[in-house]
Amino acid sequence: MSQLWVVIPAYNEEKWIEGPLRSLAAQRFRDFTVLVVDNASTDATADVVRSFAAAHPELDVRVIGEPQKGTGAACDTGMRRAIENGATHLARTDADCLVAPQWTEAVMRGFAAGLELVGGRFKARTDDFAVPWTERAVLAFLVAFGGYLARFRRANRGPAYLGPYLLCAGGNTAITASLYLRCGGYPRSCIEDDHEDRTLVNRVRCVTRAYGRRRDMVVYWSQRRTKAWGIRNTFAWYTSHGYRGETVDVR
Repeated sequence: MSQLWVVIPAYNEEKWIEGPLRSLAAQRFRDFTVLVVDNASTDATADVVRSFAAAHPELDVRVIGEPQKGTGAACDTGMRRAIENGATHLARTDADCLVAPQWTEAVMRGFAAGLELVGGRFKARTDDFAVPWTERAVLAFLVAFGGYLARFRRANRGPAYLGPYLLCAGGNTAITASLYLRCGGYPRSCIEDDHEDRTLVNRVRCVTRAYGRRRDMVVYWSQRRTKAWGIRNTFAWYTSHGYRGETVDVR
């Protein structure tokens, strides 16, 4: 019997973490466990999660700590803890994202279709910041364009890869527990040093061709980094770390 766990890495997200938890509580397919990995927050992130769990007993919500700094380290700890507790399928979203009501259904449909790694589609959140439609269109184009350009980056090419590079951004990704262990999983790195989601995809590409994207797997992502850095700098950050603000973790 399949068991789905949803992992959320979180660092100082006390103002945001309820958002994804509420969206997960509203899922049509509800047979899953939520695991928040508190990455040594200095605010009340873990307490907010515990309060939410107490107020929503219908949803299995848990929180653990990971002292090693880094989105990769936090995700890896969460994924491996989930597997230790019986997870057969793993999904990840981020602490400032909202998942669409059919998200977990779409995740499981991806697995049922034979995919072992599934990436989804992003749309801009509009409830946190006012985002004009023109800006949303530009962002959507840049995300697609960045994914296309990534295919040609030297790090994403080579004879070891069994299939082409595929953009599977961390906040909207799912992977089987078996593949996670076979490929080595997320690098235990800081986001300043490595985009852990790209490394995971490349590790997967060395093991299998059973990966792909689904348009019905939708996550709404916050524009807080875009608002803090501007579109040009945010694009440079995501594509090549070509820009790095004074504060990488925008809260």
